This record gives sequence, structure tokens and C-alpha cells, in this order.
Amino acid sequence: MGGMGALHFLAPKPFDTIVPRSLPGKARAYTYASGAAELAVAAALAFPRTRRAGGLAAAGLIAAVFPANVQMAYDWRNRPAPLKALAYGRLPLQVPLAAWALLAARQGAAEAAAAHEGARD
Repeated sequence: MGGMGALHFLAPKPFDTIVPRSLPGKARAYTYASGAAELAVAAALAFPRTRRAGGLAAAGLIAAVFPANVQMAYDWRNRPAPLKALAYGRLPLQVPLAAWALLAARQGAAEAAAAHEGARD
């Protein structure tokens, strides 16, 4: 999450191209907003105290950016087979990514509960 979030700022052009054209405003604003969200989620996932919220936010973010992945698959439908496969292959990969995010949220909740129990002892 952190690496991709940083890429939104370091090399925004590819991300601009997959922002659904039906969204109002400039694509770059969505690129920066989603990059900032990915960096915030990465930070939340990094710390046990915020991991539960970070996992839930990651799952939500993965769902929120799914339309961009669909846009990319549509736009790349006439590209050479390897690129088309890459674009189409991203779509089902969102399921395990969301599952990973929800697992991180559960682990964060378990860590918080264990820390709370330890504090009571």
C-alpha cells in the first residue's frame, strides 16, 4: 500500500489514465487523493494500535478503486495479449487483496484485545 501510494505522487500519469472518465473534475485530483489514502492506510496497518482500522480502511479502499481497475481493463482490451492479460488479471486479484485487508483488521482486533488483557493483569 505504501509503495503504490508513493507512486501516485512520483509517477501520477498512469494512474490518471485509469480514473473513470465519468467522475467529475480532474483525474489528477483523484490520483493524488487515492495516493494519500493508500499512504494513510499503510501507516495505519503498520501499527498494532491502528491495524484494525487500517485493515477495514484498506478493504474499503480496495473496493473504492475497483472501478479504476475495470476502466483499465476496458481501455486495454485492444492492447497486445500480455498487457490485456495484466489488465484483466488485476480484476480477480482484488478479492484476495480485500481478504488480506480483512485478515489484517481481525489480527489488529486480536492484538488490541490481547494488549487490553495484558494491561488488566
